[in-house]
Amino acid sequence: MNFLSLFVLIPLVMLLGLWLARDVKGVRAVMVTGSTLLLILAGYLTITFLGDRAAGATDEMLYTASFNWFEPLHIKYSVGVDGISVAMLLLSSVIVFTGTFASWQLKPLTKEYFLWFTLLSLGVFGFFISVDMFAMFMFYEIALIPMYLLIGVWGSGKKEYAAMKLTLMLMGGSAFLMCGIFGIFYGAGGQTMNIVEIANHIGGAHTIPFAQQCIWFPLTFIGFGVLGALFPFHTWSPDGHASAPTAVSMLHAGVLMKLGGYGCFRIAMYLMPEAANELGWIFLILTGISVVYGAFSACVQTDLKYINAYSSVSHCGMVLFAILMLNQTACTGAVLQMLSHGLMTALFFALIGMIYGRTHTRDIRELNGLMRIMPFLSVGYIIAGLANLGLPGFSGFIAEMTIFVGSFENADTFHRVLTIAACCSIVITAVYILRVVGKILYGTCTNEHHLKLTDATWDERFAVICLIVAVAGLGLAPLWVSDMITTGVAPIVDHIHNAAVTVSSSNPFL
Repeated sequence: MNFLSLFVLIPLVMLLGLWLARDVKGVRAVMVTGSTLLLILAGYLTITFLGDRAAGATDEMLYTASFNWFEPLHIKYSVGVDGISVAMLLLSSVIVFTGTFASWQLKPLTKEYFLWFTLLSLGVFGFFISVDMFAMFMFYEIALIPMYLLIGVWGSGKKEYAAMKLTLMLMGGSAFLMCGIFGIFYGAGGQTMNIVEIANHIGGAHTIPFAQQCIWFPLTFIGFGVLGALFPFHTWSPDGHASAPTAVSMLHAGVLMKLGGYGCFRIAMYLMPEAANELGWIFLILTGISVVYGAFSACVQTDLKYINAYSSVSHCGMVLFAILMLNQTACTGAVLQMLSHGLMTALFFALIGMIYGRTHTRDIRELNGLMRIMPFLSVGYIIAGLANLGLPGFSGFIAEMTIFVGSFENADTFHRVLTIAACCSIVITAVYILRVVGKILYGTCTNEHHLKLTDATWDERFAVICLIVAVAGLGLAPLWVSDMITTGVAPIVDHIHNAAVTVSSSNPFL
């Protein structure tokens, strides 16, 4: 059995263990054991992958395996990883591990909550190890479905409305995605759903007709883009974030939204490069709007979760913005941004959940002077804010600088103007981050009830410290991650460039 399948088998065993658990202690034991094993497995995979690449392994995907699932439609369980997949698996394992401790005190229905949380995790891990389009789509759906119950049952605020809106919009995106996947399958000859095999079909000659690509590329990009908060399909995200419980918000914004950017790059752009070159400018405008609009929207919010949710729209828009620049530097920055944002937003949502659990409010107009009352959580919030606004030494700076440097490699006016507009989001981000930090952490606490509150417990401190170490570690030592990601990005970008059509573009801006 291929060891990558352990990323699916461990959550399956965790589901069985949770089902058999008799009490909360048993549930916690299963979750800690399983999430620790997943983190160790991701660390082992990363070290092994780096070692094999250093030893000269040149295959596009390593540790591949394939088993027939449904032969008539050539559906297989095919797994394999490159540098991008390894980075995403490492991110997912960190978020699942820390999310377990962030939910340590969750009540009621603790067992049922962690069952759905683990099922969501299974879908995420399965998606990132899959090389077959149908398997990816299946795990994609497994990751989406639990969100409805996790928000609708354990959420807060307008949780039923938020859960239904999220589910309907993401299922709508899935419908577009399914059409796109089957269009790619039959357009490439109907012989395989393996991504690498389709991309390198018949000695490297791309076979999907250009006219078909112009149909399937928008459907596939929008299908994944809905999950990546692509404007104007982003409206489910703030409501979903605001209503979700803490660990679900961490996994939702930290990992689940990354499935959108990963799918756009791995399937839409890799398998339909001519359409990506020809039609990418349309989506580049939409993603540019996402970056600036999300930042401006965060400035006018008063709910801590809504502020971070709109910030996520901006930062995830930057991921899609970067991959549409179609060069290696920007695309490497996009994956770094997925890693960075995943860690930062998980830290933010964890801290917001801990503050809300004590004050029972997320309204910044009702919060002040928290630094004196809960110094650990306040310092953690400041660190998360500084990382979010791109302070050097944290992961956000590395990711955003790589994106902007890569974006400026496109010398034409159209790309340069959009890049300058996206750069302005840094200033806007600083405005809303510093505004919130000054408002809720400093000054005099005017609520007598808040003066009696306690600081973080041991389990909360552990989760926060792990995420801070990850954010600072990526910012201070990014080269090994960047080099690993580049090994996965380079073949895809080269393929897009080599397969680009030579016909005259109908785009008036290029």
